[in-house]
Amino acid sequence: MIYCVEDDAAIRDIEVYALRSTGFEAEGFENGEELFAAVKKRLPELIILDVMLPGEDGLEILKRIRFSALTRSVPVIMATARGEEYDKITGLDSGADDYLVKPFGMMEMVSRVRAVLRRAGGTGPAREAAPLTLGPLTLDTAAHTVSVGGRGVTLTLKEFELLRTMMAKPGVVFTRDRLLSEVWGTDYDGETRTVDVHIRTLRQKLGEAGGLIGTVRGVGYRMEAQP
Repeated sequence: MIYCVEDDAAIRDIEVYALRSTGFEAEGFENGEELFAAVKKRLPELIILDVMLPGEDGLEILKRIRFSALTRSVPVIMATARGEEYDKITGLDSGADDYLVKPFGMMEMVSRVRAVLRRAGGTGPAREAAPLTLGPLTLDTAAHTVSVGGRGVTLTLKEFELLRTMMAKPGVVFTRDRLLSEVWGTDYDGETRTVDVHIRTLRQKLGEAGGLIGTVRGVGYRMEAQP
């Protein structure tokens, strides 16, 4: 089930129609209160959330989604009409998994939805492997949890995948383009700045273990053996 939060009824109806016509279950909501009322009845697989909403805007709703234990792991794609870098970075910093810039085509939206769901729900050796540990940092791929010194850390889907990718190959330098390809997918057309934003947020959330993520100037990032 995909939930679309959009105050413009015409756009909302088109989004829902496009998703349903391509095989998804979808429902549309005008505001955050309608969304959270629906979430209590059925948890969605993904939420498409407009930034510019009257009253409680999309960024505030996103913070509520990430704060709630029920919805914190649900992937969120933000939709912004302005397309300014500030809006994108703010959304990503707040826990969005991807974004769409209005006006966007419905097939682009469906493609982004599929890509995010593929990364969120895919299974395979990487997700079934033994927990990864570096110093005080432990990432359990099977349970989809991260802890620092035994303390649980809440990450978004992208943050988790970014950390898992680098922890699986400690000492290996990952360029920003490589991380975009491996974590966001080859069909992602965003800027490499997206990687920097997620790395910064990861370091903050990991606290003492944030120093394990090293910067290789002019190249990218790598996981260090020690902070």
